[in-house]
Amino acid sequence: MEWLETSTENCPVQLTLDLVGEKWTLPILRDASNGVRRFDEFRRHIGMSEAVLSDRLRKLTEAGILRTVPYQEPGSRSRNEYRLTRKGWDLWPVLVALKQWGEAHTGDDAEGPVLDLRHGTCGAPVRVTVECEQGHTALSPSDVSAKPGPGARPRS
Repeated sequence: MEWLETSTENCPVQLTLDLVGEKWTLPILRDASNGVRRFDEFRRHIGMSEAVLSDRLRKLTEAGILRTVPYQEPGSRSRNEYRLTRKGWDLWPVLVALKQWGEAHTGDDAEGPVLDLRHGTCGAPVRVTVECEQGHTALSPSDVSAKPGPGARPRS
């Protein structure tokens, strides 16, 4: 079976985009990975409406990407903070890859990166690379063979 003969209904890229592909979702995940936790902080930093933010936070929580943790300021009612789950943290390399691509291909980076990610031990900049399970790193598309896998289904 060739790629164009396979169905995309169970494609992991499509299934992932169904969860995180809405316009405001990745900025929420970006902010959550950088320590933003509270509704008002997300709204103020990203600049989105309360209704859209509520909807996205609800969907991310239902999908198990975020979890809620109650908190209460003195004299105020109890509210929820939003924290990444393990499933949410597993999207962090995707965010770093998007940042890396954006720095290389969009905007004016003459002043340097907006967010400077560095390895905590040696201080070197962090970047995403593709590697195989045998440890060969910095693979390019020409280094990889792609064919439909065992989960591929024929197009109907």
